[in-house]
Amino acid sequence: MALIIILVFVALAFDFLNGMNDAANSISTVVSTRVLTPRIAVAWAAFFNFVAAFGFGVAVAKTIGKGIVDPAVVTQGLIASALLGAIVWTHLCTRFGLPISVSHSLIGGLVGATIIKAGIGPLNIPGLLKVAAFIFLSPIVGLIAALLLMVLVTWCFRRSSPTKVKRVFKVGQLLSSAAYSLGHGTNDAQKTMGIISILLFSSQIDLPGWMYDKSEGFYVPVWVILSAHTAIGLGTLTGGWKVIRTMGMRLTHLQPVGGFCAETGGAFVLLGTAIFGIPVSTTHTIAGAIMGVGATRRISAVRWGIAGKIVIAWILTIPASAIVAAICYEFVGRWL
Repeated sequence: MALIIILVFVALAFDFLNGMNDAANSISTVVSTRVLTPRIAVAWAAFFNFVAAFGFGVAVAKTIGKGIVDPAVVTQGLIASALLGAIVWTHLCTRFGLPISVSHSLIGGLVGATIIKAGIGPLNIPGLLKVAAFIFLSPIVGLIAALLLMVLVTWCFRRSSPTKVKRVFKVGQLLSSAAYSLGHGTNDAQKTMGIISILLFSSQIDLPGWMYDKSEGFYVPVWVILSAHTAIGLGTLTGGWKVIRTMGMRLTHLQPVGGFCAETGGAFVLLGTAIFGIPVSTTHTIAGAIMGVGATRRISAVRWGIAGKIVIAWILTIPASAIVAAICYEFVGRWL
């Protein structure tokens, strides 16, 4: 029982790091366009990260809990190793200002620990293929959505003065950043919910009414939903400032209208995939959307060298966190 409680807190610590690294996803555009100051922006995003706990379901949490590995092979040691692998990789990338997919580091941790424990048999290959497909699809869809929205907005306001456009979309960005933060909270907090729920489901402890009632099958308790959204909101409030600088100021130069289109396009992708239980990367989505907005001006407006480094970090995330988790399971997880 004590180990389960410790692992729940470790999972929430991972959720906190998720919010810290992904703060850039929610506020980089609204900060770079100077619509909000950084401190107010993270508070704004953190609030909507928490509000996302109400009304958006738990489809992504169920995918993480049941759709990546067979729950029958899950042990406390496996969960501990998966979390350690994800936390180490996330911390390193946050420290060096790389906006990675924190959710993919968690999936990589699960895969690495599972392979060392039981081979590839317990892996849900269709589920993993769906996740792998959206590593590439989410930034592309985000790019296309933001690009098309930018073209539409530019055409609609073609006769308006730059001052009027800036004034309108400074207000618009408050709404679009709120929508994106809702999408971020909806998608990313659920990944931690899935980990905690599969830990409770696979344990032998059965505490109806508080911890977990296994007679109901796999589900996500209300206290898990609220604690996960609280942790990710607090992490966002802390802010990973190096990552925010990379996403909002180094990738391309944004005006309020561009920030609005990037956030709105990204929110559309995140909320849509969350409804269908697809655990996509909020980082991939907003990076693609920002590049799409930049490309409407000219291709060279996007700093493709920076974009290339981000993509390399994306590609390395699952294998790197899987390797760390595998090592952790070999030396620690087997004995828990």
